[in-house]
Amino acid sequence: MELEVIIGLEIHAEMNTKTKMFCSCSNDNFGKIPNTNVCPICMGFPGTLPVPNKESIRKGGVAALALHCQIQPHSKFDRKNYFYPDLPTGYQISQFDEPISKNGWLEISLNGEKKKIGITRLHLENDAGKLTHGSAGTLLDFNRAGKPLMEIVSDPDLRSAKEAKEYAETVQKLVRYCDSSDCDMEKGQMRFDASVSLRPVGDTKLYPRAEIKNLNSFRSLESAIDYEIKRQGELWEKDEAPSIETTVGWDELKGQTYLMREKESAADYRYFPEPDLPPIDISEAELAEWLKEVPEAPGEKMDRFMKDYAMSEIEARFLAEDGTYAKLFEATATATKNPKTAASFIGTVLPSHLKEANKTLAESGLTAAHFTELIQLIDAGTISNNTAKTTVFDEMMLSAKMPKAIVEEKGLAQVSDTGAIEALCKAAMEANPAAVADVKAGKTKAMAALVGYVMKESKGQANPPLVNSILEKLLV
Repeated sequence: MELEVIIGLEIHAEMNTKTKMFCSCSNDNFGKIPNTNVCPICMGFPGTLPVPNKESIRKGGVAALALHCQIQPHSKFDRKNYFYPDLPTGYQISQFDEPISKNGWLEISLNGEKKKIGITRLHLENDAGKLTHGSAGTLLDFNRAGKPLMEIVSDPDLRSAKEAKEYAETVQKLVRYCDSSDCDMEKGQMRFDASVSLRPVGDTKLYPRAEIKNLNSFRSLESAIDYEIKRQGELWEKDEAPSIETTVGWDELKGQTYLMREKESAADYRYFPEPDLPPIDISEAELAEWLKEVPEAPGEKMDRFMKDYAMSEIEARFLAEDGTYAKLFEATATATKNPKTAASFIGTVLPSHLKEANKTLAESGLTAAHFTELIQLIDAGTISNNTAKTTVFDEMMLSAKMPKAIVEEKGLAQVSDTGAIEALCKAAMEANPAAVADVKAGKTKAMAALVGYVMKESKGQANPPLVNSILEKLLV
């Protein structure tokens, strides 16, 4: 029997607001001492009242619009009741039947083919705390409790683990572009629940699914789905297809899923409207402001870069995937009118230096002004491309000084004095008679030895095009 894979994803992304969802505690809890970033509200003390974080509603709304979702003029918060040790209140404040947005879609590209994935909804909720299991027991850290989340629920449109991974990566890029979430996987800011089921090819109904909970990396997402497809496929082959919906976990070390419980339904959670929070009403004016903040999607930007700047797909993809790099490139390309060199420095030289220095772009202090001035110095013939990539860039990374100041301080300006370079060229010819003979015999590669001599004697400051031009005249 030929089977078709049906996959749906729920993506939980922490929003990058300054404070938590319903209180004034800092939203930055990474690396902090456990249970120090808490207050009576996020700890669920009796008599406390939550206050909605307006910024998290805005960031969720902008992300929803970027995902082509329809913003609902009226939505509300609900209580999702369940007990878990790291859930202080005994319920989660989420959205059930009236979420902030519905009916969106996202286009993914895999192996050169594009596909639209439907998005059921993006809704808002608060996070639970964190459990750490050990041999001596379980430790609870409530620093994360109450952090603002957006949950993005896809339609069951994904058909392979690779598609699911590509979709999740595309969502990550897009919400980063919106500045709605940093989606830093190492900090636990993005997690996935994957629902997997199989059905005979040609069948249209959905069979009982297994929901894989709390996957925290793209590799785990792909591996867990692949395993679950294999496991369920073997059951179908034995005529033992799953008859009930289940919730399963993923054991990274064993590389397999394990049963946690039968899957809960909405009735199990006993949803009811959150009595301590008013409904969310989005005005037309507010929606218009959100629409202004929706950025060009990474895929659209990549296509535009390829068209407008004659880039290869690899170059365009790298620059378009990160909103910061994309802005840096476009600002530099516009200011210098030299997109080719801008793409080379920002897409190749910069990442290499950042990796070597173990810095982020923000930590380096480099801006479009640095790259603009650097490229202008190259185009004016003040410094060579090689000097810009090495000596000048090294100092820029170290001190964040402007390129022109570095060139002046270190005396790196190119020598373009025709008389001085001609003297060096003649000295090169006298010191390398064999190379001279080879060049005159038609062996053009031998010219490199002569150019190299001049560059060495000039400490790399001779103007390369001028060196080549003068050598060509002297060798006639």
